[in-house]
Amino acid sequence: MEPMPCLTLNLMRGRASSLLTVPLLALPLAVLLGACAPAATKTAAAAPVQASTSVSSVSFYPRETGLGWTYLPEGEPAGGLPYTLRALGPTVFAGQTALAFQLTGRGADQTWYRQISAAGVHLLGFRKPGVTVRLEPAWTEAPAENAWRVGLNWEGSSRITLTSDDGKVQTQGTLRYRYDVQDRRRVSTPAGSFDVWVVTRQISDDVGGLFPQAQQLWFTPFVGDVRTPEGLLLTGRNFGGR
Repeated sequence: MEPMPCLTLNLMRGRASSLLTVPLLALPLAVLLGACAPAATKTAAAAPVQASTSVSSVSFYPRETGLGWTYLPEGEPAGGLPYTLRALGPTVFAGQTALAFQLTGRGADQTWYRQISAAGVHLLGFRKPGVTVRLEPAWTEAPAENAWRVGLNWEGSSRITLTSDDGKVQTQGTLRYRYDVQDRRRVSTPAGSFDVWVVTRQISDDVGGLFPQAQQLWFTPFVGDVRTPEGLLLTGRNFGGR
């Protein structure tokens, strides 16, 4: 008896395929189609959802919505739970258009509201759970893009108002600040090597000392703070830099 002719089926479902060869008419159609179903295969674990922004769209003072940075306290072993800073995008704060930046991690949750342009970075205020801090006029955190040089300094003062979530003013006072650009050097952190501007920030206020009196930060254009005034070192980011 001659062997029955065979039919080759090639079924494509997404990325999986099954190649089956069976005797033609040897099985009912339903069984035939069932037999041709692709075998179950193990799929690779899905990659985590992440946002990224190309370097061509990152500003001198990085502010584009979706940018993200991770930090660890200076001197702490690598691998610890990081702090995460995110650029949340445009919003309104105290009746003015601003860009929001949120820092979270280890129980921290603080959002800063800034106005940023080629003319510099100006802090309108910030919010922590239960309290909002407003600064009038805005606190100048960084100078015009073309002003950076060793020896540069700037200073100013702002009226500071602390308001609780129920809208009641808790206290008011004056904040004074001064920045001095002391050096430009290359540093290395877990996030890589960077040419940084080394800046000392000095602050005083009469509302209970909201900020340490003297702090050092490291800033790199198109990257952001490599060392924050709070002593956090950059460990990662979701965008490239120059």
